[in-house]
Amino acid sequence: MGVHSRLTGLRDLSPGERRALAAKSAGLDPGALDVLDPAAGLTLDQADHMIENVVGVLGVPVGVATNFRVNGSDVLVPMATEEPSVVAAASNAARIARVHGGFATTCSAPIMQAQVQVLGAADPQAARLRLLEARGELTALANAQDPRLVEFGGGVRDITVRLVPSGEDVYVVLHLVVDVRDAMGANAVNTMAEAVAARVGEIAGGRTLLRILTNKADLRLARARAVFDAEALGGPQVVRDIVHAAALAEADPYRAATHNKGIMNGVTAVVLATGNDTRAVEAGAHSHAVAPDGRYTSLSHFERDAEGNLSGSLELPMPVGLVGGATKVHPVARAAVRLLGVRTASELAGVVAAVGLAQNLAALRALATEGIQRGHMSLHARNVAVTAGASPEEIPTVVARMLAAKAVRADRAEQILAELRAGAGAAEGD
Repeated sequence: MGVHSRLTGLRDLSPGERRALAAKSAGLDPGALDVLDPAAGLTLDQADHMIENVVGVLGVPVGVATNFRVNGSDVLVPMATEEPSVVAAASNAARIARVHGGFATTCSAPIMQAQVQVLGAADPQAARLRLLEARGELTALANAQDPRLVEFGGGVRDITVRLVPSGEDVYVVLHLVVDVRDAMGANAVNTMAEAVAARVGEIAGGRTLLRILTNKADLRLARARAVFDAEALGGPQVVRDIVHAAALAEADPYRAATHNKGIMNGVTAVVLATGNDTRAVEAGAHSHAVAPDGRYTSLSHFERDAEGNLSGSLELPMPVGLVGGATKVHPVARAAVRLLGVRTASELAGVVAAVGLAQNLAALRALATEGIQRGHMSLHARNVAVTAGASPEEIPTVVARMLAAKAVRADRAEQILAELRAGAGAAEGD
C-alpha cells in the first residue's frame, strides 16, 4: 500500500491517535511511531552518551506535515519546531501544490569539501601547481582513511587548490572534494584532511594550520519547484502580489533575511526531526544566499507562468545524511526517518527542499493577503492561554476572547481566566 499524505481531520485527534493514523498512512506497523511519545523517546542514559556534561533532555514538539507529494509520491513529513503555524502552513501550501502535481526535486551528487590551509609558502603560485601535480598521491592517501566509503562508491573525486590573499599573507588552501554517499560527511572529510595535511605542507613548502570541512556546501545542492494554482491561492491579484513580495526579497537584504528565515522554518524543522545538523544546513543556506556581487538575497524565486499560476523554485545546499550521527542514535530521529520513508540522503535532501519552498509560499501568501499575524496569532494564543494557567477545558474560551479583542497577551488571558472562574464560582453558589 502506498503512502497517503492527504489526512483530513488530523488536527481533531489526540496525539496518540495522530501517531497511529500517520503510521497506518505511511504503511508502518501500528506502534512504529510510539517512540515519539516523550515517555518512550530519548532516555537520559542515551543522551549521556551523545554529548558531554548531560543534565537533562529538552523536548521539542514534533508534528507531521500532510498533503506533500514529491516527485510523484506522497510523503508524510516529520517536523520538529517550537513555532506555531509552521506545520499547518507547510501542509496548506502542499495542498495547493497538489493541484498541479506537487513538488519536483533534484539533487546534485553528495559532495562535501575539506580545506587544508598552508602558511608561509615562499612561492604560492608554484606551490599550487605542485599540489595539483600530486593529486593522485594525495587522493590515495585520503581514500585510505575510509575504505568502507570507497567500497560504497564514494571517496575523493577531485583536489583543487586556491590562493587566498589576506593582508601581506597569501594562504595556499587545498580542497578535498569528496563524495560522501548517504552520510552528512563531516567526520569523513575531516579525517581525510587530517591525514593529508603533513604531506600537503611538505609539497607546498609551508606549515599547515586548519584542516577541516567547509560548510559552504555549494557542490551539494537540493532544488525544488512547484506550480501553485492561482485560484487556490486567491486569484490573479494574489499571484501578482506574491511575485512583488518575492521581488523585494531578491532586491533588499533587509527583506531577504526574513524571507529566508521563513524558508528555514521548514528546512530546519525537518533537518532537526531527522537528527541532522541544523547549524551546518543553516550556514550553507545563508552563505548560498550571497550573490556574486556580495549582496545577500533570496534563496527562492517566484514568477507567473504562462497560465497565470504561480511558479516557485528554490535551490540551496543540503548536507544531510542517513548514516551515522544522531540520525542513527536518536530513537525519535530513527522513527522520523521511517515515517518519511526516504532511502537515500538525496531523497531526504529533496523532501527538505520541498518543505522549505512550501513554507516560503505559505508565508508570502499570508503577507500578500491577510497579513502574517492573523494565522500565527490564533495559534500563538493557545500558548498564551496555557502560560496563563488555563485548563484544557478553558483554553478554547480564553483563545476566542483574546482573538475577538485582538489582544493576545498574558495579562489579557489572566483577566479572562479570572472572569471565567468568578462566573463559574457564582454559578456553583446558586
